[in-house]
Amino acid sequence: IERAITKRTKAIMPVHLYGNPCDMESVLKIARKHNLFVVEDACQAHGASQNGRKTGTLGDLGAFSFYPTKNLGCYGDGGMVITNKKDISDKVKLLRNYGQPSRYDSHIKGINSRLDEIQAAILRVKLRYLEQFNERRRKIANLYKKYLEGIKEITPPSRERGARHVFHLYVIRCKNRDRLKKFLSRKGIETQIHYPIPLHLQKAFRYLRYRKGDLKVTEDSARQILSLPLFPGLEEREVKRICRYIR
Repeated sequence: IERAITKRTKAIMPVHLYGNPCDMESVLKIARKHNLFVVEDACQAHGASQNGRKTGTLGDLGAFSFYPTKNLGCYGDGGMVITNKKDISDKVKLLRNYGQPSRYDSHIKGINSRLDEIQAAILRVKLRYLEQFNERRRKIANLYKKYLEGIKEITPPSRERGARHVFHLYVIRCKNRDRLKKFLSRKGIETQIHYPIPLHLQKAFRYLRYRKGDLKVTEDSARQILSLPLFPGLEEREVKRICRYIR
């Protein structure tokens, strides 16, 4: 991270990918040293924590997604930004509502990003079950780890010390990923790739002038990652079946 900081850098955005908390202690140390904001992408990490502190509360602000497939999802699109800094809170409130502090009075350019009341009501009910569902996800992840143990071609998800993973996704690495994905599909087991094209190779970011091979670790990961089925209703016999076919 520190090598990437320039005079133009304003913030560091750690991504708690797949529900696995980043090493926030190190990130915050670097941010303080260089006087930078820390914006946590906690969109896949509802309820995750590091050393007892919840993701999204460690930096200057945290962003969550309530897309239906998330650990805490509504029945449409939605999201939330949290912060304990009043100036940031006031700015976010302006941005979400056309830049208006009061009706028909725009102070800055904003957007329409208000959460519908019906979605908020759904989330309020589902929030009660978040920890229960997260715990079930952890149990399923442990089953995968148990039944995939000893397969040299498979690398299971890592878990940082002091981190409480919530396994939004269970993502393995396999050098023969595409072959495995096709085989599992023939057996009626759906898998996904999150995500096939790294950001630096997306057409939208061509202006940054990255080329294939510039970020080798990222590109290797994109060629090898595979998301196995994981949701609270998945049963142990189903996990066993998936792992049996992988073997």
